[in-house]
Amino acid sequence: MVVSFSGDKNFLEGLKKDKAPFLLGCCVTETSEIEGITQAGIEGMIYLTPTLDSEFLCDGEVKSLEDLAKTPKGVPTPALITRAVSLETPFSSIEILNLGFEKKPQIKNAKVHDFGIKPSGRIDQNAKIEAREIFEKGKAFAKEFKTKSDYIILAETTPAGTTTAYATALALGYEAKGLFSSSFKDNPKSIKEEVVQKALNHIDKKMDTFERLSVVSDNMLIFSAGFAMEAGFEKKVILGGGTQMAAVMIIIDRLLKEGEKACIENIALATTRWVYEDPNSDIEKLLSNLSFTPNAFYGDMSFKDSKLDILKLYDKGEAKEGVGAGAAIVYGYLRGLKQEDILQGVQRLLGV
Repeated sequence: MVVSFSGDKNFLEGLKKDKAPFLLGCCVTETSEIEGITQAGIEGMIYLTPTLDSEFLCDGEVKSLEDLAKTPKGVPTPALITRAVSLETPFSSIEILNLGFEKKPQIKNAKVHDFGIKPSGRIDQNAKIEAREIFEKGKAFAKEFKTKSDYIILAETTPAGTTTAYATALALGYEAKGLFSSSFKDNPKSIKEEVVQKALNHIDKKMDTFERLSVVSDNMLIFSAGFAMEAGFEKKVILGGGTQMAAVMIIIDRLLKEGEKACIENIALATTRWVYEDPNSDIEKLLSNLSFTPNAFYGDMSFKDSKLDILKLYDKGEAKEGVGAGAAIVYGYLRGLKQEDILQGVQRLLGV
């Protein structure tokens, strides 16, 4: 079941029979190197998470390491969900956006788009991102990207991305305290707050929006905002992700107030039930900060009937979103899949 929790409930009508391209924005931010800030990957090798996620999503195996990225408790990447959906009811294409890999993936079955973007720096030390340039690259790619589909799914894999998203929202003047999710079941708020405060100390009141984004944000957020704002003039765009994609909406909102143009009614956010019901964050309240009412949905998915206890940890908050899992679930439901189809697909990928 797809649940609408903000905006136009009929946004997805007419898309049910249509295949969509799935674009995965892959970004490493050096913020992820801060001890205890994220568990979105293998300890000591968090920087490989986008590489491994993209390899598995596209080719069904990882080549840059021996195993999938997983949390310290062994919960495997949400890429499993997106991969399972893609095998049950394929996207029109899966395409990888290199928004700053530390190690480029080895991929055979998908196109990788390079934009000459390096990984984002640490926000507590001033990330020094070329924000305006990356935003314009997002817009330019939207203009050149061609699809016969009526809509595009744009997802992300960015370890420590909820921290940079949180800093972004605060730096742009939005109420966000306590509203952002985490890869952890129990959000490491004290670490995040310390890092974000150090990042905000680099902000000068005289800075414009792009100067602020250059200091505290990440490449994925900035590029995605540019892409969605431009692509939305021609197609519907579904931002696949949780509170990170809410931060993309925040960037769009801020730029709209400053005179940038977008067809906001053609942009939506799709996430998981695990994000929507997360007791340590509040995506619905976060989106209510916007000057417009955004279109937002979640895919109602549970692993409670799984044969694998490790998957049941998703329902306990040990993993919530990533690699467009929520958007993939929504896509699968639109294409006629049921919850048990996705569950069985995930289990097959894990050898069950």
